[in-house]
Amino acid sequence: MATDSFEEIVEDFEFLEDWEDRYRYVIEQGKAMEPLPDALKVPATKVDGCASQVWLHPQIENGVFRFDGDSDAMIVKGLIAVLRRLYNGLPVAQVRAVDARAEMARLGLNDHLSAQRSNGLRAMIERIQLVAAAA
Repeated sequence: MATDSFEEIVEDFEFLEDWEDRYRYVIEQGKAMEPLPDALKVPATKVDGCASQVWLHPQIENGVFRFDGDSDAMIVKGLIAVLRRLYNGLPVAQVRAVDARAEMARLGLNDHLSAQRSNGLRAMIERIQLVAAAA
C-alpha cells in the first residue's frame, strides 16, 4: 500500500545491487530535501528515541497527510526523505493503514541499519502514526 513515489525507490533499489550504493542513494534523497526551517526545530517537533537530532513537522490539510523533516545525520535525513515518499500525499486514514516496517523491509533497510538507526526509524514511524491517529 505504498505511494507511487515510494514504489520508484523500490524499483531503483532493485537496480542497485551493492548495499553501499543503496546507502549512498538514501543519503542523496536526504540531500535533495529542503532543510527544515530553524523555527520548526523545536521540542514539539523533535523525535525522541533517535541517536541523532531528528525533527518531523506533520501537516494535515483537507484530509491529506504531509510532513517535512530534518536531521543532523545524513543517513537519517535520507531515511526521512524515504518516509516522506512513503507517506506524503496520502489521505490521513490511509497513513494509519500503511505497514511502514514491511515497506521499509522491501528495501532491505532492516538488515543494514545499526540498532540505533533502526530504533530511530521506528520512533519516526511511531510519531507519524500518532499524528495520523489523532487527526
